[in-house]
Amino acid sequence: MDNQDQNQKPRSKRFGKWFKRKHKRPDPYHLGEISVSDLDVGDEDEIDDDDMDDVYVGSISTDPCTSTNELKIFVGSWNVAGRSPVGSLAVDLDEWLNLKDAADIYVLGFQEIVPLKTRNVIGAEDPTEATNWNLLIGKTLNNKYGCPWLTPILNQNISSDNYQYASINTDSEKRKSSVSSHTGIPLTDWARAEQEKSFGGSKYKLMASKKMVGVFISVWMKKELLRKYCVSNVKVSSVACGIMGYLGNKGSVSVSLSIEGTSFCFIAAHLASGEKKGDEGRRNHQVSEIFRRTCFPRSSKDDDNPHPLTILGHDQIFWFGDLNYRLYLEDNLARYLIKKHDWRALQNFDQLRREQEEGGVFQGWREGNIEFAPTYKYSSSNCNRYSGGAPSRTGEKQRTPAWCDRILWYGKGVKQLSYFRSESKFSDHRPVSALFSTQVEVMKSINLKGVAIHPILPNIVPPKQTGQTETDEGAKSTLLSLIVKDMELSPTHKKSL
Repeated sequence: MDNQDQNQKPRSKRFGKWFKRKHKRPDPYHLGEISVSDLDVGDEDEIDDDDMDDVYVGSISTDPCTSTNELKIFVGSWNVAGRSPVGSLAVDLDEWLNLKDAADIYVLGFQEIVPLKTRNVIGAEDPTEATNWNLLIGKTLNNKYGCPWLTPILNQNISSDNYQYASINTDSEKRKSSVSSHTGIPLTDWARAEQEKSFGGSKYKLMASKKMVGVFISVWMKKELLRKYCVSNVKVSSVACGIMGYLGNKGSVSVSLSIEGTSFCFIAAHLASGEKKGDEGRRNHQVSEIFRRTCFPRSSKDDDNPHPLTILGHDQIFWFGDLNYRLYLEDNLARYLIKKHDWRALQNFDQLRREQEEGGVFQGWREGNIEFAPTYKYSSSNCNRYSGGAPSRTGEKQRTPAWCDRILWYGKGVKQLSYFRSESKFSDHRPVSALFSTQVEVMKSINLKGVAIHPILPNIVPPKQTGQTETDEGAKSTLLSLIVKDMELSPTHKKSL
């Protein structure tokens, strides 16, 4: 009996260490890991996976716990030069959103939705322009299908730069977790019924919206996805890194959300302008500040699922906006290559690509091949030509054309399907957009009654038999104790006794 007990102890330790190694995630920002103390396993023994080859869970080998589904995500960016949206812009918006090939999720980032004047930069946030843009976006997305959209409602209980939108309960909201309360206002049954009656079935729903001075992000999702998937932990964040490093004329607004088992982060940014030597260093520094200062903290309203706290903690990340990187090229040569449509040659002088290659910024990030003309800067008097050039015109800024407006991504399970610019003449920038195919990890329900455990597990000694006190056992509900308890209650184990 003593020899048997001695054999059981290392076997239980080996099982615990094997389980921890099998389920450990390499992501340093993931907070859902099981610690060594939770498993109560020492570090003195090394173990190969082969030692646990005879331990298995029967249902996993025949019915995996997860599957992957495909979603299409449209990401767009547009610097609108401080202009308010007008009704005639709906045609341009329709062309930009490419609704003929409708996506499941639309993520739109804007820069300069208000003029970057002193009163807008240092004054209180005004939600008017953000609301106007959301109204136009919602109308464009949903009127395309013959149904009006949900009216925005400002939540007075939070800061003025967060916008909340009334939500209609869907089947997903009755499931294990639903859209976080960070992005919805509770409605009375009467109000919800009236809203359903008045607005009918909108195709897209506004999930999150965030404004900081002129930087603005708006995320929309097909309502059928809310019935099909669990969407949770929708959060927003902003980082101001403009004047003096802390004013909001430059910076970012971000949205974090999870769809089933996959976390997404969307960052809309506006970085430092300028084409003088050394300006690229200022932009690189602002990128690092956005990485460092963007956070999505936990709150009491969160569900039980852990969510990433930082940008790099997410599974799939999209960074887009007026990044303001220019060309290492003289103006006349740049215009010559543009006239020839030689985009490949022009990209050799692209500042962002050069900085990536030299390790200055966005190491390991990806961007699609650019096969369109530079998006900045167009003349305000004639939007069909770039500003400046020879001969120079009175009062017109001399700017070398550049790909200032970009879309990058990071993470596995992402494939870019298209990358293009639109031709709206609304501002001195052309809007850009990219369509992505993404893989979402969907958890399958497991029938616990069908889980079969190899007979080796009954040899694992419960914690209290290995010298653990009753107090410690009550304080820790470890994985091993739960497995043993389940094993002891099984008919197979009772028969063996």
